[in-house]
Amino acid sequence: MPHESISVFDMFKIGVGPSSSHTLGPWRAALRFLQTIQHCQPLTEVQRVQVLLYGSLAKTGKGHGTDIAVILGLCGDDPVTIDVNSITPKLNTINTDQTILLNNQHAFSFNPLQDVQFLFNESLPFHPNGLCFLADFNNGESISETFYSIGGGFVVKEGELAGGKQPVDLPFPINTADDLLHWCMKTGLPIHEVVMENELSWHSEAFTRQGVLAIWQTMRDCIYRGCHVKGELPGGLHVRRRAFDLNKKLTNGKAYNNVNEWIELIRNGGQQFNYILDWVSCFALAVNEENAAFGRVVTAPTNGAAGVIPAVLLYFIAFCNGNNEDAIIRFLLTASEVGSIFKKGATISAAMGGCQAEIGVSSAMAAAALTESMGGTQRQALMAAEIAMEHHLGLTCDPIGGLVQVPCIERNTMGAIKAITASQLALQSAPDYAKVSLDKVIKTMWDTALDMNSKYKETSDGGLAMNIPISLSEC
Repeated sequence: MPHESISVFDMFKIGVGPSSSHTLGPWRAALRFLQTIQHCQPLTEVQRVQVLLYGSLAKTGKGHGTDIAVILGLCGDDPVTIDVNSITPKLNTINTDQTILLNNQHAFSFNPLQDVQFLFNESLPFHPNGLCFLADFNNGESISETFYSIGGGFVVKEGELAGGKQPVDLPFPINTADDLLHWCMKTGLPIHEVVMENELSWHSEAFTRQGVLAIWQTMRDCIYRGCHVKGELPGGLHVRRRAFDLNKKLTNGKAYNNVNEWIELIRNGGQQFNYILDWVSCFALAVNEENAAFGRVVTAPTNGAAGVIPAVLLYFIAFCNGNNEDAIIRFLLTASEVGSIFKKGATISAAMGGCQAEIGVSSAMAAAALTESMGGTQRQALMAAEIAMEHHLGLTCDPIGGLVQVPCIERNTMGAIKAITASQLALQSAPDYAKVSLDKVIKTMWDTALDMNSKYKETSDGGLAMNIPISLSEC
């Protein structure tokens, strides 16, 4: 089997909520279609653009903001750099004027209700998250392209291989956990150093370190922002933000001026079990409330599961003396490798595998990273990842109203706590205690995904989404 090359910057992407597969992926697909248009004819020759959404993108696209994402992509906006406060005013202008500014250069008639179509009863064969772009030109010619958003912000065009980066000659090629362990045992390197050596195939060590720290700073700022914004989340479910109130209660009115002072305050608050548990939950809630509000988050490995790894990493920083750059980089490099192994051996797309593919994978990533960061061996780190996933197997994806809110936000708190528990179990166990390897649990997860009824795969056709039938049209 050829080895697929996936960078840490493929697994962790800075973007906008609420969904990596339904928001970030379609957004990136729209940007790629813009490039195709520009290669064919001048933008000024475009007369009309339409977007067709299929399968899961159609069924939960409204709740996930897929229509918003493709419109912003067609406008040429970058999900990494866009001012999130500009999104709503821009969309209001497009809806009112019935005009879009293609790549922020060429204006033409565009009616979002007609030109973005949700084909609820149609699916494309390759993946449930399919979308097609069509462009008509003034000279009567037209072009179209079909893309698939395969989870975690990864996008492939029809006919392309569903890989990450273009293949490169890695010093330590890895497809499975056994591959990773082989290289660790052969070289004596910990997991994060194996990952760094592979990253050097793309970037310098200085670039990688700077980029990974930027990922952490985005995660940290997202937690801090989510803890300081109150009110109700958009979308019509009337879900009230909880991180604000929990942060206020836990800080007990003590003063701080910035995120670093806030973390120091948390660190000095004690080591009581309930105190730590409440903070981990608060961290995870904060991220996914920001995600639900179209805030800036890091796909880790998806947006729906974006709160797990930041919550566990901030737990490590605040309560386990992990507040230094080297430790943070080690944590994220190890987490990224475990995530890439899941992507290669199974899926990180809830539309393919249910929520086990999102919360389960993020919990496994965080568990392995925390274990190595706490001094665990390579075998113990992989054991922690296996334990975390083993206890997420079969988790369905059934978002009420198609929104990444209920039960998604709370699931991030559970994934974070399970990651910490899995790490503790692994650290207190001999590696030969494990009866199930990480590769075996990944295969089991994939088998479970294949057996899972499609209504439990991000369609809102089953589970809580049906037993609490709230129509967004009624909100």
